[in-house]
Amino acid sequence: MSATVHPPVPEGRQELVLERIEAFRRRRPRLTDEVVTLAHGAGGKASAALIDAVFLEAFRNEALEQLGDGALLPLPSGDQLAFATDSYVVRPHRFPGGSIGSLAVHGTVNDLAMCGARPSWLSAAFVIEEGFPVAELAALAADMAAAAAAAGVTVVTGDTKVVDTGAADGVFITTAGVGLVPAGRRLAADRVRPGDVVLVSGTLGDHGVAVLLARGDLDLEADVTSDTAPLAGLVEVLLAAAPGTRWLRDPTRGGVGTVCNELAAQAGVAVVLQESALPVRRPVGGACDLLGIDPLYVANEGKFVAVVPAEEAGAALTALRAHPLGADAAVIGRIAGEPERIVLLETSFGGSRIVDMLVGDPLPRIC
Repeated sequence: MSATVHPPVPEGRQELVLERIEAFRRRRPRLTDEVVTLAHGAGGKASAALIDAVFLEAFRNEALEQLGDGALLPLPSGDQLAFATDSYVVRPHRFPGGSIGSLAVHGTVNDLAMCGARPSWLSAAFVIEEGFPVAELAALAADMAAAAAAAGVTVVTGDTKVVDTGAADGVFITTAGVGLVPAGRRLAADRVRPGDVVLVSGTLGDHGVAVLLARGDLDLEADVTSDTAPLAGLVEVLLAAAPGTRWLRDPTRGGVGTVCNELAAQAGVAVVLQESALPVRRPVGGACDLLGIDPLYVANEGKFVAVVPAEEAGAALTALRAHPLGADAAVIGRIAGEPERIVLLETSFGGSRIVDMLVGDPLPRIC
């Protein structure tokens, strides 16, 4: 992997390049919209602006301000309680590799796992549209039960609401979950250091493209299956092989590009990705090329991005690849000290470009 952060720049242009990087660094998502749009649910810049201006402003507290995949709450035992919640509005309700039911379990289990927790219990709340077939609802509940059993968690409470025809697009599901983080385990952006290595546990963009193709709105055919899966077991494999692991995140809405931007901003570092190292299946890459979508911004539901110390990267990669869910794990980049709070992509042509957070919503309602 190259050790160069910036491509060679003629001396006369270096000052201009640095000025542009500094201007980019100062850019912060701000809420300027008067109404909510689909982009506010995409996990990118618009989402960040909405959360900052509305929800953080209303509910500000120390646990919430961490903006992690879940809240970490101290227990008298020295362990921590991880608490996460998420809502699922994916359309269609079934797609190759999963359904809104299995996704609702996997998504919350994975949020807990990204906190370093061992997930234990879930709640499930359903908003059901009048006229929704009971047989289809029962099938989705069966999907949830199977996913929960496979993930080693139990659905212990819930709620059901029914709304008028046309008010919910069939069914929406919200799950919340809790799990325990063992004493001494801490995964956080402030632990990330220059020289660390960035890993991904598998191929990018499978879920988003699978759901998009399942809608049938595009005249495209490709053999793409969602990667939706519970990741807690794979996280334990990683932490056993690389106990110094610094940070974890599952790149759902907004994809790898957006979560790397969140990391760079929170840790005050540069995340340098290598384009040639990004693992993308050929059908996914082909669909993205045809649609003009960058796989870096496409959602995943069974992958994580990890930052590990350089000396533990080899062991981490070997352990991940030995697990069925980590067979395509790859080193995709490194952490650098400069330029702070910037994500760079070293291209296959020998240059580099800035990777911004997702702007807009190219694939709405994919989770």
